[in-house]
Amino acid sequence: MANRRRFLQALSTLPLFTKIGPAASNSVQAYAKRDYFAELGIRPFINAAGTFTVMTASLMPAEVMAAMEKVSRQFVPLPKLQDTVGAKIASMIGAEAAMVTSGAAGALCCGTAACITGTDQKAILQIPDLTGLKNEVIVQKNHRYGYDHAVRACGVRMIEVETAGELERARTDRTAMMLFANFLEPEGAIKAGEFVKLGKKLGVPTFIDCAADVTPYGRLQQFAKSGFDLVAVSGGKAICGPQSAGILFGRKDLIEAAKLNTSPYSDSIARGMKVNKEELIGMMVALELFLKRDWDADWKEYQMRAKLIADSVSSLSGITTEVEVPEIANHVPHLHLRWDESRIRISPPDAKKALLAGDPSIEVNPASNRNELVIGVWMLQPGEAQIVAKRLREVLRANA
Repeated sequence: MANRRRFLQALSTLPLFTKIGPAASNSVQAYAKRDYFAELGIRPFINAAGTFTVMTASLMPAEVMAAMEKVSRQFVPLPKLQDTVGAKIASMIGAEAAMVTSGAAGALCCGTAACITGTDQKAILQIPDLTGLKNEVIVQKNHRYGYDHAVRACGVRMIEVETAGELERARTDRTAMMLFANFLEPEGAIKAGEFVKLGKKLGVPTFIDCAADVTPYGRLQQFAKSGFDLVAVSGGKAICGPQSAGILFGRKDLIEAAKLNTSPYSDSIARGMKVNKEELIGMMVALELFLKRDWDADWKEYQMRAKLIADSVSSLSGITTEVEVPEIANHVPHLHLRWDESRIRISPPDAKKALLAGDPSIEVNPASNRNELVIGVWMLQPGEAQIVAKRLREVLRANA
């Protein structure tokens, strides 16, 4: 008994025990009340731009945050959690298999690695040294983009083609994969359907990057049925999951190989692209919510926001407004404003700066240029459309 008493007394001096009870509650409340951005000198802004990574993309719903906080308090086997979460996600979107990745870029990297190595452990340990392995990825010349760096990280050579005939001739025994950038489909001669058919004909896995292209919400299921062997989407944009998460889905054998090429397996090309248990559960819950959303109601809300902002400046002389919907990526209403600078004596770039410098600070869409100001309304929070409308009118009216 004495030994047991001394043991418990000793435990009571450890940090774990000193944080139990009212003191712990007070500490949590204190941390919750702190204004971290103010402490760090960071100025938050109203997001009238969109789901851009550099602007921290989207905001997670309270349900997602609650789920992540809850699971943060327990330990579980990570590979099993990845498997079970992936299976549930696959069933939700109608895919053969799926996994949560570290963003769409992480999906591109471990998905490419899967096409090179399969489940061959020796090959997994070897890349990015591709000696003796398949080392080429075929891509349309007009589909080259900055994000294919995540593909090239695996050590592959990008083989550029422009026509279906060139693609067929480019296929060799060194071809590991064919890459397609969904938002660049209008730029290439080979469209998605033909690209898939060519991949099947040539026996080469096809991989499509749809990072920002999942709105309207039925598109996820469409991509799952598109015939592409692998599909990459961002989890932290329209789906409103953790910004650092994404989803890779497609052929079961390739998904299994992709898992072996990333965390928690220490000697793998994507080991640093770690996804923790909180992100796994957060991504699953975010997708559940995303698939339940009323797309028609959301669309009407976006249109109302755009109209409210447009109406706020409609009385100013020389200004025109138009609501446009991008064809593929970020397929939601965006408000485009153009004006006669002889009547409103401020350029769109300077108006953009004025909105950002004001109080509250407002970021508009980076597509804004010398000729127009573009406002993305879909990431605005309740009441913020009215604030954007007021500030925009103030900025333009001050120069009219």
